[in-house]
Amino acid sequence: MPYRICKTIDIENGHMLSKHPDKCQFPHGHTRKVEFVLEAAELDRNEMVCDFKIIKDAVGQWLDTFDHALCMNTSDPAYAEFKQRYGDRVIGFENQDPTTEVLARTIFDHASKALSAYSQKQDSRYPLRLDARLVTVRVWETATSWAEYAE
Repeated sequence: MPYRICKTIDIENGHMLSKHPDKCQFPHGHTRKVEFVLEAAELDRNEMVCDFKIIKDAVGQWLDTFDHALCMNTSDPAYAEFKQRYGDRVIGFENQDPTTEVLARTIFDHASKALSAYSQKQDSRYPLRLDARLVTVRVWETATSWAEYAE
């Protein structure tokens, strides 16, 4: 069984679900906890799957773009107005609602690529071995509800 670690990053994030039949179709926010689970069959020279700092270094700045931002479906009739008014604080999801499930997949896809690129760095103070891999991303919407994406 491989070793696993989990790094959690918190963000304040809003979304609108244009396809939702109830209140979630309106702008609302969540204190989201994003969990990154990585695994490796063997530990590195420091007896770690990887240093937790690597995850923050690889994805933290990108994930911060979601903090205090509103995620919207680009086909929502209000999208153009919100985007014009709030600029990069509105994140468009091409013709899909930014549900927590969609956010988990989006974050997983980006983090997987970012960690792979990070592992290619030769001069890093915190090296990441090629065999350490992202297993899942879990995004908490509330204290009692989460969505998870894995390959």
